[in-house]
Amino acid sequence: MRKSALVVIDMVNTYDHPDADRLIPSVRKTLPAMKELIERARAEGVDVIYVNDNFGRWRSHHDEILDMALSGPHAELVEPVRPDKTSLFVLKARHSVFFQTPLEYLLTQYGIGRIVLCGQVTEQCVLYSALDAHIRHLTVAVPRDAVAHIHGDLADAALRMMERNMGAEICDAADIRF
Repeated sequence: MRKSALVVIDMVNTYDHPDADRLIPSVRKTLPAMKELIERARAEGVDVIYVNDNFGRWRSHHDEILDMALSGPHAELVEPVRPDKTSLFVLKARHSVFFQTPLEYLLTQYGIGRIVLCGQVTEQCVLYSALDAHIRHLTVAVPRDAVAHIHGDLADAALRMMERNMGAEICDAADIRF
């Protein structure tokens, strides 16, 4: 098996956007599996890489974005999965974790050939990131119970596309082997 990393997508979030009301219930449901996956990765010495929107705050760094999310009205959705001192952090401006970010270079430097994607949003950022990983010849795993969605039907379709079209491993978080 190729060396793995856990990529946590957009979980440092204030939930101050138009689809938040539809997203939050799914985040609440998937949060325990995400938390368990992050804790297990850390315990096994697997790199945990947070790739997060910068919310258009081009003068911010990751600590400011984290502080903003933790002081917001939905801090209880961020606290359980917050980055720790060993976490790597990459800022992104668009949907894919790869688009104009240093993630590909970071993965190469760390010798990582397989990424496990968790976080939000299944039918947007997770899907686009899985596709970009696939075209970079990375192996991809997506635990269905550790990705949150806005639209359940689109999330289901996205997971099927990742599995069928990209060869992604779609399973439960408990079945992920790093």
